[in-house]
Amino acid sequence: MSGESSCTLILRRNSPELVFSREGFKDTMPQTPPFPGMCGSSGYNKNLYQTKEEDYGGLYYHDSNLASGSLEALIQHLVPTVTYYPDRTYIFTFLLSSRLFLHPSELMSKVRHLCVDHQRLSDPQADKVRIKKIAPKILQLLTEWTETFPYDFRDERVMRSLKELTNRLSTGDELYRKTAQQMTQALIRKLAALSQYEEALVKISSTVTDRLMVLKNKPQSIQRDILTICSDPFTLAQQLTHIELERLSYIGPEEFVQAFVQKDHLDNEKTCFSNQKKASNLEAYVDWFNRLSYLVASEICIPVKKKHRARVIEFFIDVARECFNIGNFNSLMAIISGMNMSPVSRLKKTWGKVKTAKFDILEHQMDPSSNFYNYRTALRGATQRSITAHSSREKIVIPFFSLLIKDIYFLNEGCANRLPNGHVNFEKFWELAKQVSEFMTWKKVECPFERDRKILQYLLTAPVFTEDALYLASYESEGPENNMEKDRWKSLRSSLLNRT
Repeated sequence: MSGESSCTLILRRNSPELVFSREGFKDTMPQTPPFPGMCGSSGYNKNLYQTKEEDYGGLYYHDSNLASGSLEALIQHLVPTVTYYPDRTYIFTFLLSSRLFLHPSELMSKVRHLCVDHQRLSDPQADKVRIKKIAPKILQLLTEWTETFPYDFRDERVMRSLKELTNRLSTGDELYRKTAQQMTQALIRKLAALSQYEEALVKISSTVTDRLMVLKNKPQSIQRDILTICSDPFTLAQQLTHIELERLSYIGPEEFVQAFVQKDHLDNEKTCFSNQKKASNLEAYVDWFNRLSYLVASEICIPVKKKHRARVIEFFIDVARECFNIGNFNSLMAIISGMNMSPVSRLKKTWGKVKTAKFDILEHQMDPSSNFYNYRTALRGATQRSITAHSSREKIVIPFFSLLIKDIYFLNEGCANRLPNGHVNFEKFWELAKQVSEFMTWKKVECPFERDRKILQYLLTAPVFTEDALYLASYESEGPENNMEKDRWKSLRSSLLNRT
């Protein structure tokens, strides 16, 4: 399976729909829908608006579904009142998509203004009964924001506005003060855990060096390889799942939006995140996929003996199969990708000693043709299993991440953020939220397998070959077969000698 095939990806919208539980608050307006996904693959559906529209203060509904609105009206729709609390699907969708139009610090400032001024929280003569009705709802909104998008609060401006608002709400009421304190403490714990995770990634990165050909000159007895660390495919698949779930858990939902932030022509050509690390945890996860692919290829190319190389290939085929059974599609695809790299696939004598029937089945499952139809079918099956699961083991769904990103990218490219009248195209963002919310469910699963520190350390820090070193190792194992390979081999050897 060639990596280039995935470039023919087209957008599909057939993933299962996730419906949030609803709060016990009713809106006087039509309720927002549970991610209806009405945006067609060709872009915004203009025919939709040839039927009757209903206008509620700058918000436009179609068949009781919120379809579009001005940014200011959408912000007002987010803020609770004494008689209204926004639908949870709306809260998630708007907080996710709003950063395409304004920075979270600006949004928090506007929310604080609406809460304090419109609800007269700063008025000493304000009705205490009225405040008691509105304060719990505002605290609930802030709790949902801090729990679902905690990384927004790494910005000091957002955190400062949060503290100012919660201080006003909790003045003179011990219950509200305690609720605000618990929310803030939970947020601080999440941000501290994120900082520790990022520090750990830096530490791991600093210990990893390229495994150049000097390793080929070491005595075989002191060379560590994957089979000396772990010879059980099921155990290795479990440890890979540990890494996948941990890295997934630190990806904020907003990163899927911020990764594709572009200039908004209706917002003075300014992008909201030009000076911010937009998607660092998402990028770290993609880096992990690439590392695993190169680790697999390196492990196969390192052994001197053909029999040993064949055994490593068969081992990784078994690991990949166990990953499929677990629902860990990302590690599965990384392993297949590593085995399909040219330096590995050209080892015909080695592959001649491998029983490839199981590998052929796995490649069929991850075949990119028909927009990865086989994989998407398997993913739906794993998702259904997860929904009805009785154990953590059955809840695991780790998607092929690069394809998930591409799906979201093409959704973003295929539909305009704004309509010609300047309104926010909210139909697009219902669909975006549906895709991201499904990911949110998957990333919350606790890994049920026991951790093996030695195996995890090896997977994360074992040096891997560069692409050139892979080719050189491959040619050393099985000599060049044509003039092109011979020329490349000579060039690589010459380059290596010059470096040393």
